[in-house]
Amino acid sequence: MQTLIPLTFCDLLPKRIWDALTEISHFFRDICSDKLNVDHIERLEKNIIETICKLEIIFPPLLFDSMEHLLVHLPFKVKVGGPVQYRWIYPFEMLDITEAM
Repeated sequence: MQTLIPLTFCDLLPKRIWDALTEISHFFRDICSDKLNVDHIERLEKNIIETICKLEIIFPPLLFDSMEHLLVHLPFKVKVGGPVQYRWIYPFEMLDITEAM
């Protein structure tokens, strides 16, 4: 999804909306990367605040709740805990789904 969203909406949305969606997609792509650079993660910490503000300007306030605020904390968690894929629960959920079949 991190690469499909920018490609899918490139010609469909106005540039400022597409830019904001692309920034959030790149944020998640960088957070989920195998290789992490502390300087890059610190830059993500600063840029995600501006990206959330852009999204709040574009979309109505009813779409936002406290969950959007949690994006601000993700870069810190990556710095402390390392790459995200080692802390995700998705592989364990997939095991439960395949066992149920």
